[in-house]
Amino acid sequence: MNKKSKPKQGIVFVVLLILSMRLFGGMQAEAPEHNTETQQEEVQVDLQEDAQTSQAEEKQMGVSENDSATTQNVSVVVSANAVDDTISKLEVHFLDVGQGDATLIVNDEYTMLIDAGDDSKGTTIQNYLQKQGIEKLNYLILTHQHEDHIGGADVILTKFEIDTLIMTDDTMDTAAYRNVIDAMEYRNIQNILPVVGAEYTLGDANFTIIAPIHNNYGDNINNRSIGLLLQHGENRFLFTGDAEADAEWDLLQSGMDLSCDVYQAGHHGSSTSSTAAFMEKVLPKYAVISCADGNDYGQPHAEVLNTLRENGVKLFRTDEQGTVVVISDGEQLTWNCAPSQTWKVGETN
Repeated sequence: MNKKSKPKQGIVFVVLLILSMRLFGGMQAEAPEHNTETQQEEVQVDLQEDAQTSQAEEKQMGVSENDSATTQNVSVVVSANAVDDTISKLEVHFLDVGQGDATLIVNDEYTMLIDAGDDSKGTTIQNYLQKQGIEKLNYLILTHQHEDHIGGADVILTKFEIDTLIMTDDTMDTAAYRNVIDAMEYRNIQNILPVVGAEYTLGDANFTIIAPIHNNYGDNINNRSIGLLLQHGENRFLFTGDAEADAEWDLLQSGMDLSCDVYQAGHHGSSTSSTAAFMEKVLPKYAVISCADGNDYGQPHAEVLNTLRENGVKLFRTDEQGTVVVISDGEQLTWNCAPSQTWKVGETN
């Protein structure tokens, strides 16, 4: 009996083996389909985990869930402004030199001095520059030949290396002017004449000569002052020396864009300058008046103060606040002091 059953058992074994192979083969055929679904589920889980992780990180950085949708836009903006982040800060120092002008501009290692006060301020300006670590000036601009603008320039020319000196060809029979010429000859420095429209670079900044428009101002040397517009990122600074109403009118007629953020008030806040029509075109946010307390001219004059105030201009004054410094990062402006609130007219001693 047992011997006769062995073939049957063998047949059953073979049948089971065939069925097992078919079943195993079917599973193998269906496996890729099953794996694809598994992978999709895993990917979805990974994405959900990444999103949860990202939201957790955003909460740690102070970004709410409502703001998370804009995170990519913020990143794009930061990336787009990455170049702006590399802009070196620009410093503009309106030096307190009494009744005169001297403005130091620094952008990284690049430097420019506009005017140099009177002949008693040369050493004062020298010491100030040296305390800033300055040994060389890329530009020295002498707006015109009056003593309160060029008086200290002989010291600057002698004590510092000057790359470029910009000065008009006006001459004056004064000791201050002769001292400047002597210093130029001593250092073998030749000035270049201002050309309206000429552009110069100062590190990350640049400036354009805007005046004098012409030389037909007779004996009024103030109107032949060198004017320039300095641009640093989005911030603009306007300097006009002692230019008076006629020169301002010519600037208005030139069609140039004179708008600025910071305006150094022409002629120390004199009523001869900063006319209402000119200020409507310039539209500064801030103005700086460089003058001495109790100067002989009564500057700043009431007309200018009223015009600035009516136009909502924030005012800084060296006669009240000493040296005024503003720092530009290409967008924002930061001052070393609060604007003056006195609106006080100058009084003569």
